[in-house]
Amino acid sequence: MGCCNSTSAAQSSKREWKPLEDRSCTDLPWLLLFILFCLGMGFICGFSIATGAAARLVSGYDSYGNICGQKNAKVERIPNSGMDHTHRKYVFFLDPCNVDLVKRKIKSIALCVAACPSHELKTIYEVQKFAEKNGSALCLYNLKPSEYSMHSKASVLCPKLPVPESAPIPFFHRCAPVNISCYAKFAEALITFVSDNSVLHRLISGVMTSKEIILGLCLLSLVLSMILMVIIRYISRVLVWILTILIILGSLGGTGVLWWLYAKQRKSPKETIIPEQLQIAEDNLRALLIYAISATVFTVILFLIMLVMRKRVALTIALFHVAGKVFIHLPLLVFQPFWTFLALLLFWIYWIMTLLFLGTLGSAIPKGEFVEFEVSGPLQYMWWYHVVGLIWISEFILACQQMTVAGAVVTYYFTRDKRNLPYTPILGSVNRLIRYHLGTVAKGSFIITLVKIPRMILMYIHNQLRGKENACARCMLKSCICCLWCLEKCLNYLNQNAYTATAINSTNFCTSAKDAFVILVENALRVATINTVGDFMLFLGKILIVCCTALAGIMLLNYQQDYTVWVLPLVIVCLFAFLVAHCFLSIYEMVVDVLFLCFAIDTKYNDGSPGREFYMDKVLMEFVENSRKAMKEAGKGGAADSRELKPMIMKAYTQEVTRKQ
Repeated sequence: MGCCNSTSAAQSSKREWKPLEDRSCTDLPWLLLFILFCLGMGFICGFSIATGAAARLVSGYDSYGNICGQKNAKVERIPNSGMDHTHRKYVFFLDPCNVDLVKRKIKSIALCVAACPSHELKTIYEVQKFAEKNGSALCLYNLKPSEYSMHSKASVLCPKLPVPESAPIPFFHRCAPVNISCYAKFAEALITFVSDNSVLHRLISGVMTSKEIILGLCLLSLVLSMILMVIIRYISRVLVWILTILIILGSLGGTGVLWWLYAKQRKSPKETIIPEQLQIAEDNLRALLIYAISATVFTVILFLIMLVMRKRVALTIALFHVAGKVFIHLPLLVFQPFWTFLALLLFWIYWIMTLLFLGTLGSAIPKGEFVEFEVSGPLQYMWWYHVVGLIWISEFILACQQMTVAGAVVTYYFTRDKRNLPYTPILGSVNRLIRYHLGTVAKGSFIITLVKIPRMILMYIHNQLRGKENACARCMLKSCICCLWCLEKCLNYLNQNAYTATAINSTNFCTSAKDAFVILVENALRVATINTVGDFMLFLGKILIVCCTALAGIMLLNYQQDYTVWVLPLVIVCLFAFLVAHCFLSIYEMVVDVLFLCFAIDTKYNDGSPGREFYMDKVLMEFVENSRKAMKEAGKGGAADSRELKPMIMKAYTQEVTRKQ
């Protein structure tokens, strides 16, 4: 990894910060532990492949333990095992829609067949004709195709009629029904809040018929997020007010459109509606009313929050402006969500594939006349190891993004002459991360994992005991889950600032976390004000993208005239839009947080005197001057805002006066 000497960070709280001067490996034992853990993950994957699980997963196997598409070994006490399925390459289920919700698998006999039924087979005679014509027997192996229509137990030994049209799943050789009605019935068993199954069918059909619109709206949210990032870069001073005005117009516009559609639908004459469509029309009217009321309540709450926050908005403009300069000098920061998402996607694909391998892992155990594969001994605990790996490595990838962003922004902030910035600060930050700080990232992500796992276990217990536990136990479980969630959020914020401290001073995780915590406590009012207002404005940006995407979705889906089916496509689009906006604007939020910590360190250890000049941007000094003037003006009237501004700028103002003297 290119590591050099071990870290020798001073433990004294009076140690001076030396930005970007000394570099040394931090938390090397944790890096070695993480590497060993990843080797364990690789061993699980390799073991599952070497023991034949990969062949069972990809090629599939029947209920007798035979792998499709190859010759098989005999399993004791199983009469139909050890068959030659070289020409039978696909798995066919006699009843593919019979899904076991508890064990999450299909409760049906599986057979290896030569071809999936390419059309619906309504009678046993059609099943027999298909077998004779295509050489693909769909009944049990001991029943010849010529006996299908004459056997007394054909209804048990042959597939359930009608046999749906099926197509093989790419790469996995399973015959899956083409018609989604089978999966709609499965969804009905999962979604218990829908009392009318026809509504659920209309929702699912609405998603299928609107898939092009959904895809287009998802791309629109991506474009809007990119545009918003450009706006933040160039007009950060007026961005806050632009966002405020646009969110007001967007929320009022969306609410107004919903009420207009409700009024239009209510005034439409019912005499022209045929009796079969009357119930659907009433459902549409009721759905529109619910949508309109929900939008109205959301708009009122949003206006009240904005009314309370309006006087604090100006405090974040300076940091937003400097953050915009950072994106101008470091444009590759905009693409950080893509690389992080790509890394997470590749890891999740690997994790899911290994999970599927584990699902087919084990020895053949006879269960009556059929076979099931089960894992016994210590190997059955590989599932837990694999789940911990999902959390730890996912958090590690996210922490690498935070460290990369922190390193690039720290380089920008503590370079006095911005014209002398390195050619690629992002790549330089990645280089320092790989050479020096992977151990720190591994340790920080492991701490988050230690908090996540108990919370997930408690959530699982709470879901399993839903309706069975008493009120006291339910309250205690929810309280523990809430406390662990709050602890996780606090640790996430502290970790991010610890990564910034590591990027500045190259200290280990614990030292960096302690130093960052001291700085944050000393600037508690600044943290509370700037982070609250800044996060709220970025949240408004996310809401703006969601509102614009949802408004476009309403206008595009309006032609369907079936308002009940709107809910699922709109929910999918809005969730995706919020996810995309969050990925992009979270980078901006990281930059603001890193700049704030750098600014706090700068004002603490520098006073502007020769040899201890400030590193901060001129815009931040203008912010201090403007805050000082506002404090003087507010002090004349004794306004409450002066009490909030005073502790935030008094120290910097005193240092500035000393420097001028």
